[in-house]
This record gives sequence, structure tokens and C-alpha cells, in this order.
Amino acid sequence: MRSDDRGSATVLVLALCTVLVLAGTVASALGAVAVARHRAAAAADLASLAAASRVVEGTDVACAAARRVAARADAVVTSCRLEGWDAVVEAAVRPPGAVGRLGVTTARARAGPVHG
Repeated sequence: MRSDDRGSATVLVLALCTVLVLAGTVASALGAVAVARHRAAAAADLASLAAASRVVEGTDVACAAARRVAARADAVVTSCRLEGWDAVVEAAVRPPGAVGRLGVTTARARAGPVHG
């Protein structure tokens, strides 16, 4: 008795492995973007606090402090301004690996005295 299904299981296993590898790659890329987004948010928070602590010295000094803090968190300050006694900072982080070539993740934070 001759079978026409000879080797078909190998093809099916290879196809399943390909699908699993692609799914793993997509999940890994999404995870890298999520981590970069959280890092950007933390860097923006810390940088805005640093800027707010120096707000009485002016925009240049406050934003320089924000840039130093963001750099220590491997982030870049893309925007820094003072609005009254508040410091508003936007920070960006590039995700690692190939997904990083697609762009950066950003986050914005505000810090200052409690109004009320």
C-alpha cells in the first residue's frame, strides 16, 4: 500500500514553527515599545521635577537640569518650558533593536507647586 501523505507532517510542522516565530517576534517588538514608553514616562516625570526644583533660576537653568536628569535615564528632552511656576517637559526614548528604527516613544510631564 502506497501513501501519498509521505512528508506532509514535516511541512505542517515547519509552517507551525514559522507562525510561532513570527508571533514571538511581534510580541517581542510590542514589549520593547511598551518598555520604552514607560521609560520615557519615568524620564519625563523625573526631568520635570528637576526643572521645577530650579524654576526660580529661569528657563535655561531649569531645562538644563531636566536634560541632565533625562540623559541619566537614557532619554532625550524634546521640549522644556516653564508655565508660571510649573515645568512642562517632554522626553523621548528610542526602543532597542530593529523596532527602534521606526521612531521614538514620547511622554510629557508637568511638575510644580500644588495649586489650590
